[in-house]
Amino acid sequence: MSFSDWINSSYPNPSVNGQWGLLHILTIVFCVGIIVAIALIFRKKSLKVRKIILWILVGFILLFEIARRIINLVKLDGSGTINDYLYTLLPRPWCAIACWSIIISAIFNKRFLYNFSSMTALLCALIFFAYPSVGFNNKYILFENLYSIGTHSLLLITSISLITLKFTKFEYRNIWKEAICYVVILMYVFLEIYGLKIESDPMYFMPDNDVMEIFGVGYSAYLAIYIIFILVYFNIFYLIDDRKIFKKDKNDKSYDIIKKVVNAKS
Repeated sequence: MSFSDWINSSYPNPSVNGQWGLLHILTIVFCVGIIVAIALIFRKKSLKVRKIILWILVGFILLFEIARRIINLVKLDGSGTINDYLYTLLPRPWCAIACWSIIISAIFNKRFLYNFSSMTALLCALIFFAYPSVGFNNKYILFENLYSIGTHSLLLITSISLITLKFTKFEYRNIWKEAICYVVILMYVFLEIYGLKIESDPMYFMPDNDVMEIFGVGYSAYLAIYIIFILVYFNIFYLIDDRKIFKKDKNDKSYDIIKKVVNAKS
């Protein structure tokens, strides 16, 4: 196998069932180790240090995104159509959109962008590692395989690190900002599907997608499950961070009152 074969992913690469194989499990263990290490070492460091860590992670994501586009542009060799160039240059599936959401959030340095990008990136990473349909599905790890594994690993590490390094703060009073981001992404996705026609189902809500086939339900039921899941998933972050359901509010006296009543009765 030559370097050209590897970088262009043109080497014959038989399909294998690598889901929950050794490489898949080791990748998850590696990601968890990096997440824990970043949290333990850097969460109490200065903002400057934490931003350096963030930009290192973002830099790796950007490297993968730019490298893949350059490689695919070279493959076109100037003979592609406008649609071919749009297909190559624009982020198409949700995971690629999540990569660029993280990049944009780091550039603009806005809390609501960090919130939105961390939630979407984590969702994409969790879905990928739960049931990866690319990356681990070939005998050899060519560039396309490395891109899929690498970007999703970085999505997992960066999304959680945004939270542990305190770049995020999920508050219901500001949830409308993240909601607007979600609407903008939806508008972009519909543009991809119906306008540019460069991706058929970026966010897996169209009929006859792979997830729907796994569930084995009709489209109406699937769409209802999809909407409920999205609403519950995004609310979890605000319930934990804003409502503090796992820790007692220092200003909340109700817990102490209940405790006194219980002790008195006993």
